[in-house]
Amino acid sequence: MSWPAAKAKRVLAALLRIGWVVKPQSGSHRVLVRVGWPDFVFAFHDDEELGPRMLARIAKSTGLRPEDL
Repeated sequence: MSWPAAKAKRVLAALLRIGWVVKPQSGSHRVLVRVGWPDFVFAFHDDEELGPRMLARIAKSTGLRPEDL
């Protein structure tokens, strides 16, 4: 499975589309929650470029797939 590089804003939008929800927060890290999954801390700025290895790591924790982007 190969991942393209993507902006953090696009990755976050894809996570929200597949069922993740941003917990109300205090601080700069966004905590995402989804039934049946452990909470996931999304610690990226919107315009940050995420490479294939980081996307693969996010996918392992969230169920994200390349076609979700």
